[in-house]
Amino acid sequence: MWDYRSFSNLKSQISNLIMSRIGKQPIPIPQGVTVTVNKSSVTVKGKVGELTQAVNPDITVKVQDNHVLLERPTDQKRHKAMHGMYRSLIANMIKGTSEGYKLEQEVVGVGYKATHKGQQLDLVVGFSHHVVFELPKEIKLETKTEKGKNPAIILQSADKQLVGQVAAKIRSIRAPEPYKGKGIKFSGEKLRKKAGKTAATAAK
Repeated sequence: MWDYRSFSNLKSQISNLIMSRIGKQPIPIPQGVTVTVNKSSVTVKGKVGELTQAVNPDITVKVQDNHVLLERPTDQKRHKAMHGMYRSLIANMIKGTSEGYKLEQEVVGVGYKATHKGQQLDLVVGFSHHVVFELPKEIKLETKTEKGKNPAIILQSADKQLVGQVAAKIRSIRAPEPYKGKGIKFSGEKLRKKAGKTAATAAK
């Protein structure tokens, strides 16, 4: 007989095992990046920017042989989860400050436009008015309009979480509709389109 609780417990155990293994892996520090560890935080500085992450005091973070090492006090479920989580966050910070993160979006629709001035993104996406969106100073904003291509919005930042959140907010301004795909979508995003009334009638 199907036992949902047993399945959930197994799934949780596998998740904890994966996070535990992730947490044990040393994080290499590339050239040009400095990592400073304080009692309750870690600061990473590189050519792209500087980021700081608060760390639970139960997790020990140290820099050794040009690597960042994380240790947990016990094998309790919560310590294993935090171990893997902070390891992933610090690894993202190191990559972000050394290389940066980049997200590109497309504005799809006849007459739809995307331009910018400073940190203000100006969108024409089918409303009776322009939509102006103010971006945080930590994000570099660029817009491109090329003949034969959809207008593009390019976001770059050292902060992976921030650039993802901002991109999601921009997409929500005019999420792609399910029939023709008009709206703001991520480059390469596959949309599941619905058949229109005409196509549905013809199929019958």
